[in-house]
Amino acid sequence: MNDVIPAPEVPRVPIAGGAGQFPVRRIYCVGRNYVEHAIEMGHSGREAPFFFLKPADVVLPVGEGDVGQMPYPTLTKNLHHELELVVAIGKGGRNIPSGQALEHVWGYAVGLDMTRRDLQNEMKQQGRPWSIGKGFEASAPIGPISPAGVVPGIHDAEIVLTVNGQTRQSSRTSKLIWNVSEVIEHLSAAWTLAPGDLIYTGTPEGVGAVVSGDLLQGRIEGLRPLNVAISA
Repeated sequence: MNDVIPAPEVPRVPIAGGAGQFPVRRIYCVGRNYVEHAIEMGHSGREAPFFFLKPADVVLPVGEGDVGQMPYPTLTKNLHHELELVVAIGKGGRNIPSGQALEHVWGYAVGLDMTRRDLQNEMKQQGRPWSIGKGFEASAPIGPISPAGVVPGIHDAEIVLTVNGQTRQSSRTSKLIWNVSEVIEHLSAAWTLAPGDLIYTGTPEGVGAVVSGDLLQGRIEGLRPLNVAISA
């Protein structure tokens, strides 16, 4: 049967080394998954993981050596950066045990969960969903994906974000409250994971505002860096 409108394009993320592209199906995000970030957001302790989603088409793929251009979004005066380790799922499943979770991972990348913080906080205060704070255009920048096999040390890797050369966020992936395997176990209990899914695993402390003209540089040890400029 013929489509009555043109079918939307599938977003794709480059693979490190130029060895193809990764088609994106869904974007899952983990909230408050580093202790110090939970504290700076007014929470503490190892609470059960919680998730939110971004539409697949808000992904902003940035090629190796490139600088992604992210327009400053509408409706906000408080755009925040959140640097994250991103997990790319290559094998689907449901109710995946943590001991088998890494078998489902195709690779890893550096990502940014950009947030209209003022809108998010306003929705929280009203007890409403805060998709408007998280799921806007270009709100999920991501660098090239490296295959899991080439980054064996990714689970204890340095993670650093600079803005205009000044360090804003600095931690290690080993400080995740819920590690990658545990995240996949919990996530797959709620949704059936499938090839093409991206999981943004949470951000360390140090989140803050950026403005037009800022240059964000995200690094995770072993992965290709992510460079994003905020444009007017």
